[in-house]
Amino acid sequence: MTKVGRENHMYRGTHDALSDQRNENVLIYVNGELVPRAEAKISVFDSGFLLGDGVWEGIRLHHGAFVFLDEHLDRLYQGAKAIGLDIGMGRGEITQALSKTVRANNMEDGVHIRLMVTRGSKTTPAQDPRLTKSKPTVVIVAEHKQANPEAFEHGVRLFTSTIRRPPPDTLDPKLNCHSKLHEVIALNQALQAGADEALMLDVHGAVSTCNATNFFIVAKGQVWTSTGQYCLNGITRKRVIELCKANGIPVFQKEFSLVDVYSANEAFVTGTFGGLTPVVEVDGRQIGNGEPGEMTRRLRDLYLEEVDRVGSALN
Repeated sequence: MTKVGRENHMYRGTHDALSDQRNENVLIYVNGELVPRAEAKISVFDSGFLLGDGVWEGIRLHHGAFVFLDEHLDRLYQGAKAIGLDIGMGRGEITQALSKTVRANNMEDGVHIRLMVTRGSKTTPAQDPRLTKSKPTVVIVAEHKQANPEAFEHGVRLFTSTIRRPPPDTLDPKLNCHSKLHEVIALNQALQAGADEALMLDVHGAVSTCNATNFFIVAKGQVWTSTGQYCLNGITRKRVIELCKANGIPVFQKEFSLVDVYSANEAFVTGTFGGLTPVVEVDGRQIGNGEPGEMTRRLRDLYLEEVDRVGSALN
């Protein structure tokens, strides 16, 4: 096994952000009200706190536009319907709430938004949804948040967790729900192993996804990602697949194993916040030459161009 020599660098994750003091004073949207960050609170009886009962989305504000908003809202409402949660607000109302939040914070660009909806507050700590006494809880946290450029240049190291992605009949991985404990456990294993994030397999032992991002490899000019049956079908993942097809890059959603990963020419992960982030090491094995590869850089540039194009079209 070859170790990646980065002794002079900090190991970073895909959510490593540049510090921004403005975030100390942002206003948080809580059920229609905008309150200072330090005063933003929900009940200890809230379904999200008690049970992880809710759905959420991470959205980027780029040049005044909510990028890929329709896709994010599609997934939000699909997930809510799947768990029997009536959000109580239409798409237009949610969009207005997002706009209200960023306007109140004088935000235009370089902003990451967390939109969270839970079933609401309960009469007592219990699972039964009939014990919910309030309307759904809707919280919007908008922060000035730019990815640290060193995360791309240095890449991330992954460790394969023993925690498997659950099958659809257990907890469907397509749900972007608040129940993330299995992913937290997987990440903790990776951190204990000295890596940055966790790679997770599906129930058949094929490579699935990471704890918080989608995983791709590049093998002999082809781009591979998992079948999508055991991972969150990320908005950025979808765009990368579409960009490959539009630019004549062979791309496949298929089953593949760790043997394929270890011998890959390149690897990268995708997510709303970081976009594309190179993977330079998996389980102590260097991927490619241990730095961002040519295909990863090309796809990153194509993705950034797409974000600019979509953002400009919405303005």
